[in-house]
Amino acid sequence: MFGIVRPCSHRLGDRFKGEWMAHLCGLCLALRGDHGQLARVVTNYDGLLISVLTEAQLGRGEGGRRTAGPCALRGMRTASVARGEGARLAAAVSLVLAAAKVRDHVADRDGLLARRPVAAAARRVAASWGRAGEHSGAAVGFDTGVLVDAVDRQLGIETLAGPGTPILTVTEPTETATAAAFAHTARLAGRPGNAAPLAETGRLFGRLAHLLDAVEDREADAASGAWNPLTATGTSLTEARRLADDALHGIRLALRDTEFQDGALVHLLLVHELRRSVDRAFGTTSCGHSSPEAAFGPPTGPYAPGTPGTRGPHAPGDPHGNPYDDLSKGPGKRGFWAGCAAALAVCCTCKVCCADEFEGPWSRKRREGCCSSCDCCEALDCCDCCECCECCACDC
Repeated sequence: MFGIVRPCSHRLGDRFKGEWMAHLCGLCLALRGDHGQLARVVTNYDGLLISVLTEAQLGRGEGGRRTAGPCALRGMRTASVARGEGARLAAAVSLVLAAAKVRDHVADRDGLLARRPVAAAARRVAASWGRAGEHSGAAVGFDTGVLVDAVDRQLGIETLAGPGTPILTVTEPTETATAAAFAHTARLAGRPGNAAPLAETGRLFGRLAHLLDAVEDREADAASGAWNPLTATGTSLTEARRLADDALHGIRLALRDTEFQDGALVHLLLVHELRRSVDRAFGTTSCGHSSPEAAFGPPTGPYAPGTPGTRGPHAPGDPHGNPYDDLSKGPGKRGFWAGCAAALAVCCTCKVCCADEFEGPWSRKRREGCCSSCDCCEALDCCDCCECCECCACDC
């Protein structure tokens, strides 16, 4: 699983947790039903927002949900899941963007993809996903060509970008792609008046997704020598945070101009949880299950890594090495196929739903499980509590 909107179940409450999981499972099952089991690995948290937006405009009608059979991700329990055109559009967008990501990894010769047979197989998978996404998009009236064009332009823009290039020039293709996908939910819902504000919401969400990904990967990219938009354009974290806060404000304003049958979950995810995602990326808030080192700092004293004159069995120069050395380096990213294997293992062991934390299949970053505990006693403002969002009447 990946995405920037990763809500904590304690903040969602029973009602919104059930609705959020219904859309997550609906996206996963739409991928499986139309494109086979392997396609389920592209399920992501942000893709389900398209399904959420569609249902919020339509309302929960008779045909909007169905009962799905037992699944390992739900602890072998049945559940009511979202279905319909919103879930299919979310699946189409997820497939096309995943195909583009695989092609990008192949072009960069990441991990196992540096080997020609593996790269050839990955290209076939990417081509299959691209065709499947195009077919699913056409079935709901969405032209996925705008997504493909955005991905193609992204590479050219990154190649030409350098110090002094506005960071918004780099984020523009992502903004255009997400704006088109968000706006199409208005067409699916039969609310053409919502197309403009939802396009603005999608544009700003795409900007945030690009910025937050760049912020979170900044140090890792610097260590590996990978291209990072902030580093390449010379954009400071202060400027990135300013742009992120402006995007949050713009999304709130755009959502106020959008007519929903029931916009409570949209408000919770795109106003409150999105703000938490920004805070998390910039390190301005912490969660209740942070690592001991994050809470108390790195090891100090005679056993601190790199301390001159360290004594004991793991002193520098000792053949066994210092146990903190490997921890400080952190794990490297997995290649595409190794990541797929890890994703299947994570899914089959229910870690996505039931574990407090699990390792991202490809990035190897620590991710929060859907049912993880969190420090929800931090200072709340306005409509930050779950119950208050039931009516979504706050003006924030």
